[in-house]
Amino acid sequence: MENDPLFKPLRLGALKLKHRVVMPPLTRMRSKQPGNIPYALNAVYYGQRASDGGLLITEATDINPQAHGYNWVPGVYTPEQIEGWKAVTAAVHAKGGMIVNQIWHVGRVSHTSLQPDGILPVAPSAIPATGQIYTSEGQQVPFETPRALELAEIDAIRADFVQAALNARAAGFDAVEIHGANGYLIDQFLHDASNKRTDQYGGPIENRARFLYEVVDAVTAVIGADRVGVRLSPWSNLLGMEDSDGVALWESVIAGLGKRNLAYLHLIEPRADFTDDESPLDMDAPDVASMFKKTFGGPIISAGGFQPSTARAAIASGNSDAVAFGRPFIANPDLPERLRRHAPLNQPVRDTFYGGGAEGYTDYPTLDQVAAE
Repeated sequence: MENDPLFKPLRLGALKLKHRVVMPPLTRMRSKQPGNIPYALNAVYYGQRASDGGLLITEATDINPQAHGYNWVPGVYTPEQIEGWKAVTAAVHAKGGMIVNQIWHVGRVSHTSLQPDGILPVAPSAIPATGQIYTSEGQQVPFETPRALELAEIDAIRADFVQAALNARAAGFDAVEIHGANGYLIDQFLHDASNKRTDQYGGPIENRARFLYEVVDAVTAVIGADRVGVRLSPWSNLLGMEDSDGVALWESVIAGLGKRNLAYLHLIEPRADFTDDESPLDMDAPDVASMFKKTFGGPIISAGGFQPSTARAAIASGNSDAVAFGRPFIANPDLPERLRRHAPLNQPVRDTFYGGGAEGYTDYPTLDQVAAE
């Protein structure tokens, strides 16, 4: 076992892992309504996927009502939500696992029907995302043109990230992950196609990265840098993300994060298509872990289309310190044990990814359950 790269211990800041199989953030849209509150079903789901010394990262979690862009996504800003998350963290800790709360703001990736008082979503600039979104009633419509944030509003959102991190710790989470990926608010600030501001948050890379750094610095100031990770998606074009000089952008942003002694940097490899299960991996896409491992200087979690063999190779190369498996973790609550035994994997059912109840959520069998049949 000591020769398997996936099952060597790892330290991520304050988190001491016994293996390197990580569950990444997976939006499942199953919070209790009204109030977007985590509840008993969610505790079962995360508890099933916990393992001794293993790391789970929650689905992206709203920091405030304005951060909301999808039906039934949980929040971490009300007392009821915090209480709900306590049951989730207790279930994971009971099995010796660790759990991180990914905190986010969707920015322009929302709709007036999902926003408080039906107002427009906000963004760095009044530029709509590409594609379509579901309204609160489930209708698919084009993205609206968002409203550009005022400076005072940026300050308030930063403060809400801080409060969300404090709430997460109060709920029993071991750390937080700041969502800076996949076309959501922080990512919108980073890219020059979505950020046309002319103040201190727009223009040169250092200005476009200012909001990310301010959020990171404010959160680390209250819970410690060793309990903070950041997720980025270099070269992802999800939701209209585009930059005129991606190499310079990501070199600069990741070097800046590397100076902050974070627990880890979570990088999504751009080779994977997250919109369906049929598209092949784009093997010509940049290998961001190998590009930026030295730039960051700290632990890297890699995600994006990994198989057991490629995950082991990534860790053995030294470019990745841990690997996050998304869809395999949906379908295999005992994924680390299956990987340890080189056992076959259940296949995920996409039709039950989002919304609903236990079906496709807590009813995938473990190896032991299969053996007992």
